[in-house]
Amino acid sequence: MKKAILAALAAALAAFAPAGLAAQDAAAVPAPVAVEAPAADAAAAAPAEATSAYTPMAPTKGKGMPTDPRTGEPGAMAKSLTFQDQYSDNGDYALWMHDVILLPVITVISLFVLGLLLYVVVRFNRRANPVASKTTHNTMIEVVWTIVPVIILVVIAVPSITLLARQYETPPADAVTIKATGYQWYWGYTYPDHGEIEIISNMLDEAEAVRRGEPGQLAVDNRMVVPAGVPLRIQTTATDVIHAFAVPSLWFKMDAVPGRLNEKLLTIREPGVYYGQCSELCGARHAYMPIAIEALPPEEFAAWVAAQGGTMPGAEEAPAAEAAPEQVAALTAR
Repeated sequence: MKKAILAALAAALAAFAPAGLAAQDAAAVPAPVAVEAPAADAAAAAPAEATSAYTPMAPTKGKGMPTDPRTGEPGAMAKSLTFQDQYSDNGDYALWMHDVILLPVITVISLFVLGLLLYVVVRFNRRANPVASKTTHNTMIEVVWTIVPVIILVVIAVPSITLLARQYETPPADAVTIKATGYQWYWGYTYPDHGEIEIISNMLDEAEAVRRGEPGQLAVDNRMVVPAGVPLRIQTTATDVIHAFAVPSLWFKMDAVPGRLNEKLLTIREPGVYYGQCSELCGARHAYMPIAIEALPPEEFAAWVAAQGGTMPGAEEAPAAEAAPEQVAALTAR
């Protein structure tokens, strides 16, 4: 009987011992919430501190976007009668060529041909000229209408070829490289010079775009951010079908072809937000893959790179936040 009682007591002690030890351990160790909460707060505060130096730029009304000349209001469907204001050197040259050369030549030729048609209708109709002329050719007129168009084409060809050559200048070795990839139906931007930063850009709902003060069907959730006043090597490609990367106010357009990498030089003269769209028929939602380029001063671009966790050229081993001054100096020296 005594042995049975002792055995029962031993079993009871063995059963209660782990619970007692667990209770002692729990009492000795601080609560998990009390220990981890400060660390979580610090982790949450770190990104806020890193990104505080960069603030998305607000667009300027009428700059880098289509504008209705009747109302002055911006919008993707604005009915403008001419090109947008240009913010690149090539754009200025192209707009000058259009306004000073092409438009006058087209106007004069159109009026001249209209005058000839009216003259023929009045002078050589059946009532005014009952006996039709049997003249088959006129040597002087044939010489004139051959030589004059050739002269006109030569006059147009000189600035035209100049503009074509300027658009396809080889980017310098220190140009900032951005790769734009077209998807069905959005854009992706990669920054190989800055630690392979990758940005996915989708169109904003029109209500959200208006709330942010941006034109509907042109605003995006993540812009392509670049430094202003610095040569850019824009590369384009696609993963599915042919797209086209086009920004009218920068006079820039280049096809994005699957399996092929195209590139072209672009220098944006001043900071601002510039809007464009895919200009290749790429499928059902072709009209809904806009482009928004945010050109920042060099120091703000460096802050944006730091906010994205990127690295600066020549300073890959340094923390991104500390590399900003070096990036500013490098960009400013270009």
